[in-house]
Amino acid sequence: MNRNLAYALVVFAATAAAAGQAFAETPTLETTPFVSVKTRADVQAELAQHKANGVNTYSIQYNPLKSFKSTAQREQVVAEYIASRDVVAATTGEDSGSAYFAQARTPHSVSRTLAGTPVNTAR
Repeated sequence: MNRNLAYALVVFAATAAAAGQAFAETPTLETTPFVSVKTRADVQAELAQHKANGVNTYSIQYNPLKSFKSTAQREQVVAEYIASRDVVAATTGEDSGSAYFAQARTPHSVSRTLAGTPVNTAR
């Protein structure tokens, strides 16, 4: 019986220690007053026009790309993809592109200061 009680006390103490404290963040107070550029009548007129168009953006049947027509040819899109995939693979890799960006620098655009190089060489 004592063993079970001791075990329960250890578990309780560990749980209480791990719980820690939680602090609530203070709310963000926006002090900038809102100034509308439209009147209430303008907003109601826009809403009425939207409803008259029969477009319900919350509907399952809403398709914003129904009337979309691309101006690019398939070959152009494929060529852009192939040209950019190496850059995308390099910048989204394990090192987040740091090796790619380090190699992409030109030696003329980077000023190098080495450790131990005197700043003021005039004596």
